[in-house]
Amino acid sequence: MSRVESKGKQQAQAIADAGGVMTHRQILFVIFGLMAGMFLSALDQTIVGTSMRTIADDLDGLSLQAWVTTAYLITSTIATPIYGKLSDIFGRRPLFIIAIVIFLVGSVAGGFSTSMYELAVFRAIQGLGAGGLMALPLAIMGDILAPRERAKYQGYFLATFGISSVIGPLIGGLFAGSPEILFITGWRWVFLVNLPVGAAALAIVLRFLHIPHTRRSVRIDWWGAATVVITLVPLLLVAEKGREWGWASAGSLACYVIGGLGAAAFVLSEKLMGDDALIPLKLFKNATFSMATVLGVLVGFGMFGAMMTIPLYLQLVDGVTPTQSGFLMIPMILGLMISSIVSGQVIARTGRYRVFPTIGTLFMSAGFFWFTFVTADKPLWFVMIGMLLVGLGLGQLMQTLTIASQNSVGPRDIGVATSSSTFFRQIGGTLGTAVLFSVLFTRIPDTIREAFADSSVIKGIRAAFNDPRVLADPNNKHIIDLLQQGQGGGGTVGTALDGDTSFLNHSDPRLAAPFLEGFSNAAVTVFWVALCVVLIAVVLSLFLKATPLRTKSALQENAAADAAVMAQKAANETGSPVAPDASDSR
Repeated sequence: MSRVESKGKQQAQAIADAGGVMTHRQILFVIFGLMAGMFLSALDQTIVGTSMRTIADDLDGLSLQAWVTTAYLITSTIATPIYGKLSDIFGRRPLFIIAIVIFLVGSVAGGFSTSMYELAVFRAIQGLGAGGLMALPLAIMGDILAPRERAKYQGYFLATFGISSVIGPLIGGLFAGSPEILFITGWRWVFLVNLPVGAAALAIVLRFLHIPHTRRSVRIDWWGAATVVITLVPLLLVAEKGREWGWASAGSLACYVIGGLGAAAFVLSEKLMGDDALIPLKLFKNATFSMATVLGVLVGFGMFGAMMTIPLYLQLVDGVTPTQSGFLMIPMILGLMISSIVSGQVIARTGRYRVFPTIGTLFMSAGFFWFTFVTADKPLWFVMIGMLLVGLGLGQLMQTLTIASQNSVGPRDIGVATSSSTFFRQIGGTLGTAVLFSVLFTRIPDTIREAFADSSVIKGIRAAFNDPRVLADPNNKHIIDLLQQGQGGGGTVGTALDGDTSFLNHSDPRLAAPFLEGFSNAAVTVFWVALCVVLIAVVLSLFLKATPLRTKSALQENAAADAAVMAQKAANETGSPVAPDASDSR
C-alpha cells in the first residue's frame, strides 16, 4: 500500500471515528479535489466549442462536426446516472478517479485524431468520463455537508465554472489560431492541455479526497443501464439531427419508436429492481424531488437555449470572434455567481430556500422578456443587461434545486438523487438546444424575406449597388453574388445563415442588413419560446414543497445509523434494551 493511500485511509477512519463530522480544513481539502475535477470538465467544453470550426476545417469534416458534439453529449448524459448509482454502492472516490482517467484517455486520443470520425469516437470516450466529473462532485458535497451548510460552499464551484468560462474561449482561440505549438498542430493542444490539468486534478484527488464509505451489498442494475442506453441514444440523436433529417423522416420516426420502446422497458426494469434500480422510482413518490426534477428540466431548457443562442447572436450580428463572444458572456457568469453566493448565505443562515426557485425563474423570465426587444442595431450593453438578468436567475436555481433534491431523500440515496437531478437537467438542455435551434433555423428564411420587404433596407441595398467602391471591394463579392441571383425573397439567400456566415462580418453594412435583421428577428422568436417555457417553471415553482433542511450531513447520518445498528446487535447479545435514538437530522 502506498504512503498516500495509507494516510488517506487514516484520514477517512478519523472522520468515521468522529461520527462523520469533518473540520472546516478537511472540508476545504475535499472541495479542492472536487474543484480540480470540475475545472477539467468545464474548461474542456469551452475550449472545444471555440476551436471546433478550426478542427473541422483541418480534418476536412465541416459537415461532420455535429457528430463530434453529439457523441460527447450522448455518452456524458448516459453515464451520469450510472456514476451516481455505482458511487452509492462502491464509494465516490474510486468512481471519481475512474472518471478522470477515462476523460484523460479520451483527451490524449482526441489530440491525435486523423479524421472527424475518429474524433467523434474519442469525444464519446471523453463523455464517458465527463458524466462522472459533472455528477459526482455534487454528490460528494451532499455527503460531507448538511443541506443547510452546503449552499455556503457553492461559491467555490461557481468560481471554478466562471473562471473556466472566461479563460476557456481565450485558450481555445489561442490554440486554434496557432499553426504549431511544440511541433504539434495548434488545435490538438485543445485536447492535450487536459493532460497537465488532469494530472494536477488526479494528484489533488488522490491526496485529499478521503471520505469514509460503507460498501453495501446490492444488485447492479444491468438491465436499467442497457435500457437507458436504448432510450437515450436514438432520442438524443434525433434531437441533434432531426432538423437536418426532417422531423417526420423515416430515420426520425425510427428513433422515436426505438426510444419510446426503450423508455417503457426502462420503467419496467426499474420497477422490478426496486431500491437497487439505476434511478429508483420511489424517488418520484416524493413531491419535492419530483417537482425539483421537473423544474430542472425546464430550467435546463432555458439555460442551454440561452447559452447557445446568445453567443451565436453576438458573433453573427455584432461581428465578434468566438473568443470575444466568450468574454462577452461575463455578465451572465457574474450574475450567476453573485446570486448563488447571496442565496447560499441566506439559506445557510435561515434554513429557508422555498422562495429562491420562484425568484430565480422570475429573473430568468425577465431576462428572456428583455431579449424579445433585441434588434440588429441594439448596442452590446443592451444584450449584456439581458445576460445579467438570466445569470441572476440561474444562480438561484442551480444550487437550490440540487439541495432540494438531495434533502428530499435518505443519506444512502444522495448519489442517485444528485445524478438523477443532473441527468434530467441535461435532458432539458438537450431538448432546449434542439427545439430552439430548430425554431431559429426554421424562422430564418421567413424573417430574411420580411427584411427584404422593408423599404429602408431596399433603399440601402440600391445605394450600395450604385457605389463603385462597394462593387469593387472583394469582401462584398459573395453577398453581391447572392443578391444578384434574384433570390432575395428566400431560396439560397433565405438559408444563407445555415452555413458559413463569415462573409457577413466583412460585407458592406447596407448589403448585410437584411441578413442581420432576419437573424435578429428569428432569435426573438427563440427568446419568446424560451420565455414561455420559463414562465411555466415560474408557475410550477409555486407548488414546490420546501421540506426543512437537514442539519446533519449524510456522513453523520450514516454514522449514526451504523452506531444504532451496532448498539442493537450488542443489546440483542446481552438482552439489554436499547434507548431510542434521540438524534434528529432535521
